Amino acid sequence: MTSPALDRELATEASDPIGLDGIEFIEYTTPRPQALGQVLEMMGFRPIARHRSREVTLYRQGEMNIVVNASSPAPVDSEGELDEAPKIAAIALRVRDAAAAYRHVLDLGAWGVPTKVEVMELNIPAIHGVGGSRIYFVDRYREFSIYDVDFTAIPTVDQKPPALADMHWFGIVQYIGNDRMQDWTAFYSMLFGFAVLPDDQRFGVMPKGRVLVGPGSARSRFYVQLIEPEPGILDAKGTEWIARIGLGTPDPRACVAALRERGMAFAETPHVHSDERGALTRTQLGSVVFELVRDAAR
Repeated sequence: MTSPALDRELATEASDPIGLDGIEFIEYTTPRPQALGQVLEMMGFRPIARHRSREVTLYRQGEMNIVVNASSPAPVDSEGELDEAPKIAAIALRVRDAAAAYRHVLDLGAWGVPTKVEVMELNIPAIHGVGGSRIYFVDRYREFSIYDVDFTAIPTVDQKPPALADMHWFGIVQYIGNDRMQDWTAFYSMLFGFAVLPDDQRFGVMPKGRVLVGPGSARSRFYVQLIEPEPGILDAKGTEWIARIGLGTPDPRACVAALRERGMAFAETPHVHSDERGALTRTQLGSVVFELVRDAAR
C-alpha cells in the first residue's frame, strides 16, 4: 500500500463525482462464519449485530464495519470441490446521494446489480466490481444507518467498540489480469474520481503495482492498489479478485505488538517483514490477509 502524504496539487485535482466519503463496510462471504469471526476478533473487531432474516453478522471496531455473510452457497473450484476460503465479496462506499451516485456510474457504463429485497430490508444500489464482487452506494451512515433497519443489535454488546491502535480503513489490494492495468485505472478514475499516486510517494511493505488515491478529505480518503501478479498466481482463466484489506495505523510496530498479543501472526521473511512502514499478517483460512500501513495523517 502507500502513504497518504499527498501533495496539495494531487489532492485538489482529484475530482469527486459521487461525493465519496470513505468506506462504509467490507463484506466477506464464507461457509465458515465462526472461523472467520475468530480471525476478525484477533484483529480487534467485535460482533455487534445480526441480520434480521439472513445468516449475516456485523463486526465493528472504531469506524470500520465488516459484514460476514454465510447465507450464500460456497462456490465450487475447478475440480468440483467446495471452496471454503472466505472471499471479499463487496465494498460499500459512503456517498452524498446513493441514488444519484448509482445513476451517474450507470450513465458511464457501469453494470448494475439487480437486487432482491426482502421484508424489512433496505434496497442498497450496487454495481459489479472485480471478479463478481459488488460495489454498494450508501448515504445513510450518520445518525441513521443502514444497520438500524436490516440488523438487530446483540444484547449487552458495546455497539461502538474502540479501534485497536487507532486502526482505520486505508484501502484495498486488487489483483488484476495481465495487460489490464489501464482498464482498471479507467474504471476507478472515471466512475469515482480516483487519481494515480506518483511512484515516489509509495510506502508500506508491499509497494507493487499501481496505487490509486480516491477523492475526499484526509479522514475519509482511501486507496486502491492494482497488482498484475507474477506468473502462476492467476489461473488459466485470468481470475481477478480483491486480495486483501489495508488498515492504516499511526504506529505499525505498536499495532503489530498489540495484535500479536491477541494471537495474530505476521509474515517475517527477508523480503516482507514488520517494520515502521507497516506489516502483513500471515494468511488465515486460506485467503484472509490484512496489511498494516503507517498513516500518521489520521
